[in-house]
Amino acid sequence: MAAHTTTVAATTVPTAAVPVWADPAHDIDTRVSALIAEMTVEEKIAQLFGVWVGASAEGAEVAPHQHDMEEPADLDALLPAGLGQLTRPFGTAPVDPALGALSLARTQRRIIAANRFGIPAVAHEECLAGFAAWKATAYPVPLSWGATFDPALIRRMAGAIGTDMRSVGVHQGLAPVLDVVRDARWGRVEETIGEDPYLVGTIATAYVQGLESAGVVATLKHFAGYAASRAGRNLAPVAMGPRERADTVLPPFEMAVREGGARSVMHAYTDTDGVPSAADEDLLTGVLRDTWGFGGTVVADYFGIAFLKTLHGVAGSWADAAAAALRAGVDVELPTVKTFGPPLLHAVTTGRVPEELVDRAARRVLRQKAELGLLDVGWSPVPPALEGAGTDDPAALRGTVDLDTPANRELAAQIADRAMVMLSNDGTLPLTGPRSIALVGPHADRPTAVLGCYSFPVHVGAQHPDTPVGINLPTLREALEREFPGARIVTVRGADVDGGDTSGFPDALRAARDADVVVAALGDRAGLFGRGTSGEGCDAGSLALPGVQQDLLDALLDTGTPVVTTLFAGRPYALGRAVDEAAAIVQAFFPGVAGTAAMAGVLSGRTNPSGRLPVSVPRTPGGQPSTYLAARLGLRTDVSSVDPTAAFAFGHGLSYTAFDWGDLTVGNDTSGTDGEFRLAFRLRNTGEREGTEVVQVYLHDPVASVVQPVQRLIGYARVPLRPGESRRLEVTVPADVASFTGLDGRRVVEPGELELRLAASSSDPRLIARVTLTGPARYVDHTRRLHARIDPAAAPPS
Repeated sequence: MAAHTTTVAATTVPTAAVPVWADPAHDIDTRVSALIAEMTVEEKIAQLFGVWVGASAEGAEVAPHQHDMEEPADLDALLPAGLGQLTRPFGTAPVDPALGALSLARTQRRIIAANRFGIPAVAHEECLAGFAAWKATAYPVPLSWGATFDPALIRRMAGAIGTDMRSVGVHQGLAPVLDVVRDARWGRVEETIGEDPYLVGTIATAYVQGLESAGVVATLKHFAGYAASRAGRNLAPVAMGPRERADTVLPPFEMAVREGGARSVMHAYTDTDGVPSAADEDLLTGVLRDTWGFGGTVVADYFGIAFLKTLHGVAGSWADAAAAALRAGVDVELPTVKTFGPPLLHAVTTGRVPEELVDRAARRVLRQKAELGLLDVGWSPVPPALEGAGTDDPAALRGTVDLDTPANRELAAQIADRAMVMLSNDGTLPLTGPRSIALVGPHADRPTAVLGCYSFPVHVGAQHPDTPVGINLPTLREALEREFPGARIVTVRGADVDGGDTSGFPDALRAARDADVVVAALGDRAGLFGRGTSGEGCDAGSLALPGVQQDLLDALLDTGTPVVTTLFAGRPYALGRAVDEAAAIVQAFFPGVAGTAAMAGVLSGRTNPSGRLPVSVPRTPGGQPSTYLAARLGLRTDVSSVDPTAAFAFGHGLSYTAFDWGDLTVGNDTSGTDGEFRLAFRLRNTGEREGTEVVQVYLHDPVASVVQPVQRLIGYARVPLRPGESRRLEVTVPADVASFTGLDGRRVVEPGELELRLAASSSDPRLIARVTLTGPARYVDHTRRLHARIDPAAAPPS
């Protein structure tokens, strides 16, 4: 075969000299097999861990991160064998994005030069509410994504986040979170998409598609059951049966693997019925790979493998922990090397761990590197953002990379607008020409009130108080001043987010009595491990508003001035008297950089709210855990003094217009267990302004072989309508969506009667179709149909 040449950086390399594993002309499996055959055990193991680093603020190589749980890694000792991953080079300290990209590129050159195969590392970052880097756009948190009921918009957001990450050299993003809320006291509720598995699955799948479309590996977390910990405590044990896991916890992951194309999964910290997820072979291999066909990498949640020894007590040594995780199906130890380094190497060389398990994990890691182009001959560590710079001078590069573009901020604003949920309104909203507004509460003038725990300014910036936030965060006061330029706005904090200080009450009440309307700005402060009221490790004992905020709200209600209650929070809270007495309530779940403008837009009527609750808002702070996905005995009964009925139910949200639902037709009210039902109805905007109704389809199965939730979401669609406009919508409901895990542990579609509820929320059914499944019970698997489809009819809208 005649030799030909490939030009790389002005260097002519004979193709014949390129090893098989570095030649993209060969298929990936052939390349990876050739590479593994050449590697020593130490070199293969080196691909199975990361090291935690921080990019240099001056553009020099990254430095190992000093974390309070581990000693920093010795790069000089590690790099000759290679390196699997670099942990959070941008997300460890505030670094100018261009200099961070330069620092990462220089480090990749060092990694390539140090190992004999020239393999670079995968760089990963957090991206739960935007790229977690200094000066990057802070988007709304996932609970706001759920409130939009808009997968297409979230797909666009994830694509923008992924593009920014890839532009500076990042390959993998640790998002989205697919945990289904089971107890709203859990601190990480803000990171979830909601309390319904179908909503979580569809929104998360859209995020995965967007991130992957930008060439960034999406990482599903936390697999599985993390949000169901006892009493809502972080890392607490999970008490859950296999049916709850199969029907509530796993479906979002299943959907994101099958329809989203996710290439990575992160195991959960928790243990379920005594088995830690990091050591659960049935879960990580049996379900994920053997059943669903997942072919990507499983990565450890940070320090999760070591926790098998230190927290779970199922491993007696670091080697035992490494062996258990590797055997279960964990491929990469993060954030830094602890168990997959010398302990695993010693266990393999002494015969305690089969080398085949190392090969299995290394094959998955190297396959992913090949997919990312990292094994290709001539791969350049220079990321797209620096390709046209023409210099590697830090002084010249500083400030040249923009991760908070106008396009990003406009996209963040669209999401914030669609995520605003108007819970109640007695007609006070929209505010029209108020002369005076008393803006009262801890979030009245607090820039970071809109940010969640995993936003960079909170997650990292809080440790660097002398460093500017890096992005523009207008306060609610500033937003209201722009929205109502003719009003006199008196701003009084009144109280802190938490704590018991009520000394600010008198000034707050005086301002309230003198105003036309009060805007109460309440909610959470995001933080980590007890340094906030919401966020990782910031669990709540009850769902009462933190601190003395409920007392402040009650006192404001007593003034007689109309009180518009606004909430910037990471979880739903019971609001006491305000549910019935507030003039209006508008809920925002940490809505990001444009959040205060979005809130002001709803208050003024500039925006017609269309958000819907992704989690129920409780009427009382106790009685937890409780979600709308309850069986009959989980609802209000005569045999318990605790009433778990929500003040505002899942899917609820008001608009400034009204919608009429009618003319339901049922194409067929019977179907075989392998068929589908077809419905149609008319939706009309009967109000005087354009608005969006969120059509929700719920399934009620009155008789089943095992206890079922009274209802569960199986489909939804946002339907925008002009004043007076109507549209006929067709709904197709496959029998597969009625499946559940039966008595024998298999997923089954049973014959019998069903109710299909076309609803404005889980508590507001507008039309009901009673249908019947006929024929034999039918068993289905992960290839079943997952969605009820809602489409406009062929006829044009009227």
